[in-house]
Amino acid sequence: MIAFTFPGQGSQKPGMGRPWADHESWELVGEASDAAGRDVAALLLDADAEELTRTRNAQLATFVLSLVVLDAVERLGVEPDRLAGHSLGEYTALAASGALDFGDGVRLVSERGEAMQVAAEERTGTMAAVLALDDDQVEIACVRAAADVWVANFNAPGQVVVAGEPDAVDEAGRIAKSLGAKKMLPLSVSGAFHTPFMRPARDRLRKALAELDLRDLDLPVVANVDAQPHTDHTEWASLLSAQLCSPVRWRQTLHTLFDDGVRTFVEVGPGTALTGMAKRTLDSARTISVGTPSDLDALLHVVAGQPVAEVAHEGEHLFMVERMVVSPAAGVFLPTSPARPGAEIGVGDVLGVVAGEEVRSPFAGRLAGFLAVEGERVMPRQPIAWLRVA
Repeated sequence: MIAFTFPGQGSQKPGMGRPWADHESWELVGEASDAAGRDVAALLLDADAEELTRTRNAQLATFVLSLVVLDAVERLGVEPDRLAGHSLGEYTALAASGALDFGDGVRLVSERGEAMQVAAEERTGTMAAVLALDDDQVEIACVRAAADVWVANFNAPGQVVVAGEPDAVDEAGRIAKSLGAKKMLPLSVSGAFHTPFMRPARDRLRKALAELDLRDLDLPVVANVDAQPHTDHTEWASLLSAQLCSPVRWRQTLHTLFDDGVRTFVEVGPGTALTGMAKRTLDSARTISVGTPSDLDALLHVVAGQPVAEVAHEGEHLFMVERMVVSPAAGVFLPTSPARPGAEIGVGDVLGVVAGEEVRSPFAGRLAGFLAVEGERVMPRQPIAWLRVA
């Protein structure tokens, strides 16, 4: 069985629409501009990083491009058995399922992005990823902080995002490190998404949802709120409104799909974040990211069960300006050079050795820090270091 998964905010990048501008599926961008009353093509082709990071822009651009990619995949005759989306991506999944009309989806996502940005401007919040700590321990850190901080995303083993008031997030981070976390990684976002800070946005979204005519789903979509599949259209208004103030249970969603028989996970849309999470969560799953036209041939190979030469890296995309370098094997980590935070790292540079296998960086950037220490026993795909990239 095949699942299509759709990315959320944070996977966008400047110029991400350019590879698709000459593809037949690009016609959807014009339809999206008409529905939104905005120039969506300009967001996908010309917007700089600062403009594209704004919530109202990032969500609309990511939603539309993901559906452009989906249209291209469907033209190949490739169809999924199950669907899921991370945060914003849940709206893309609903459009893919037939529950949400394309124009209605564009207008709903525009309203959601605007509502979330306004809510973030009204109450300052932030988010950070806690690395290499169990989910329960991260929740304990938030409770012990005794302030406005909550778990926002259960992304993958050893990667949980917390969100809330900035000082409270810092305090939860200090407690998490005392419980064994390797790193607290601040995320470049403008609000505390998926927490009670989004209540004003939830109220506004409920009004927009009440005006929509959702249809029963052709395929099950696993919801962020409960990590369970839903096909009844009457359930989705409450699920979508609840999602704004509750954590995204993505790791649990992946397990639900796997337990249901899914063995191939196709990330449809910009970025590779969900592919990295699937690799870390499900060792035996087949994964592929389809974000550009050049990925379409590889998808056909995967669907046909044929091996495809993968990009030579095991890194996981965390956010637009951070990248993780992870262990290629199980064993003791031994650094090979005295690289210090701030050092420039090139593609292919060796950061260390695990069980005789070199830990090579698949990215170029500035070394922000090590997450494993000399002599530490690590597992495959466990974070070793993280880089800030252009």
